[in-house]
Amino acid sequence: MKILHAAVAGTLESSDVMVRIEPLEDTEEVSIQISSSVEKQFGDAIEHVVLELVAQHDIQGAQIIIDDKGALECVLRARLEALLARACDITALPWEDK
Repeated sequence: MKILHAAVAGTLESSDVMVRIEPLEDTEEVSIQISSSVEKQFGDAIEHVVLELVAQHDIQGAQIIIDDKGALECVLRARLEALLARACDITALPWEDK
């Protein structure tokens, strides 16, 4: 999946997460920056979820910035899916096609 432009999803409210993505030119690597109020306890789990979605959607050449305020995993996943849909101009989500 090619990232076409920068996008944002989520808020900085308590128990939520704001995720941002920007395309990186001339590279296929994915850079991930995580800032979390619970990073010591859940930083590895947050990174694992992000890397899982990057691999699942074959994202290349992007910078992903996570500003977590204690969001549950399901919230993080939902924000990341919305982010990817916005950044790639996807109008129909995969579960709508089935």
